[in-house]
Amino acid sequence: MSESETEAPSMQALSGRRWFVAALPLLIFLALAAIFLKQLLEGGDTREIPSVLIGKPAPEISLPELAGLKNSDGQPIPGISTESLAGKVSVVNIWASWCAPCRAEHPFIMELARDDRIQVVGLNYKDQNANALRFLAQLGNPFSVVGVDQRGSAAIDWGVYGIPETFIVDAEGIIRFKQIGPLSAKSYQEKFLPALEKAIAGTSG
Repeated sequence: MSESETEAPSMQALSGRRWFVAALPLLIFLALAAIFLKQLLEGGDTREIPSVLIGKPAPEISLPELAGLKNSDGQPIPGISTESLAGKVSVVNIWASWCAPCRAEHPFIMELARDDRIQVVGLNYKDQNANALRFLAQLGNPFSVVGVDQRGSAAIDWGVYGIPETFIVDAEGIIRFKQIGPLSAKSYQEKFLPALEKAIAGTSG
């Protein structure tokens, strides 16, 4: 057997090990991403992914209206501004028509809209105007304010991991709660509503 033939298997083994080492970070990332996605879809514990914005003023925001969206009186629904989040407790929901979990949680957002003590604000994320209008026409429009974040820059400012996400902002414009992933029956009843009641009562504890 020649020297080149004896070296070939070891070189192949070395090459295989190098490929594995190079791919290891990607494999770890994919595994973590799968765990994170599972948590989001199941309405996982938001406390496991803390937000640096909790207890701080909501980031400055100015987003145009969703063109063609009107309220029951036929008046255009305004876009989002920093001023629109002041003076009343707001539930800010980040959503898009292409987001399947957004569709799944929408009944909870519709239920919140029936509470006169709060306003429900929609941030439409990287969506097509016609598709967003169709989504609300089919499932109902819970929003009294809707802003279009076509480039996703506002979502970045708000520290959004991935949609849907829902924030509770108190009457002073302070973020009091952040729901990462879709609301589920469990997270809605056990976490979101208690946090909302605290914000309405003006307590942060």
